[in-house]
Amino acid sequence: MENTNYEALAKAILSEDAAAVVSLLDTLYRGGGRCDAVLDEACRYSLLAGGKRVRPALTLEFCRLFGGDPQNALPFAAAVEIIHTFSLIHDDLPCMDDDDLRRGRPTSHKVFGEAYALLAGDALALDAFGLAASNTAVSPEARVEAVRLLSLASGSAGMVRGQIVDMFGERNALTYEELLFLHAHKTGALIRVAAQLGALAAGRGGESPEMAAAVGYAERIGLAFQVIDDILDVTSTPEAMGKSVGGDADHHKNTFLTFSSVSEAEAFAAGLTEEAVSLIAPFDGSERLIALARYLAVRRV
Repeated sequence: MENTNYEALAKAILSEDAAAVVSLLDTLYRGGGRCDAVLDEACRYSLLAGGKRVRPALTLEFCRLFGGDPQNALPFAAAVEIIHTFSLIHDDLPCMDDDDLRRGRPTSHKVFGEAYALLAGDALALDAFGLAASNTAVSPEARVEAVRLLSLASGSAGMVRGQIVDMFGERNALTYEELLFLHAHKTGALIRVAAQLGALAAGRGGESPEMAAAVGYAERIGLAFQVIDDILDVTSTPEAMGKSVGGDADHHKNTFLTFSSVSEAEAFAAGLTEEAVSLIAPFDGSERLIALARYLAVRRV
């Protein structure tokens, strides 16, 4: 698959899947009166701000790959994106990374104030579990497992723990093994669960070969995704990225460029990508996820 082909296919997949997920997200947070409308406004401001929507795309694409109807995975995909959005709101707060720009727009706390941004993030974090639990297109057992997996990926066993290690790394030098732990949790956990929920929606749970392939693929592209993020933070511009760049150095963060050159990091990401590709290549219809993996490894935004 030539570069131009996989890039075009990956962009088409992301656009198609994003449209489906945004269609569902746009139905949410439309209530509120004089006293509380700001909650819905703040939730929608961040939730509908755009972005690549990589995580929900993985949910829909793994459901499709394993013979399921992507429509049945849509509530799971939306739940993952809602949790991701909550994490971005909180990550941008002054007490965390103190960022002013996200997806080309002022961050939530710059528009609504810190308290409203904090509460919007809280609401999104909790509402995601209710959405996943309400997915009547799958079995009750699959709904319970989806909630369990989301909890593991987003809470103290996953993303939150990764954020803690990231904060520790602003004041201390991390070992390479600690850096891998950080990214397996802060970034990788939510990418992994996105793939898991897609397999689950297709009826491929537990110890199935399909679930194992989904997890292996997601863990590798999740790490590659973070490597490329670290590179872009020093090589790109705010205009291209739609968010602040150079923040890793400003906050004295440990990144892959702490341990390697840009070219070495790019080679590492490329190797991870090909490992991910090899895990799903035996499945019929894997071309879409192969294209997505290869595109993400060479992205410039």
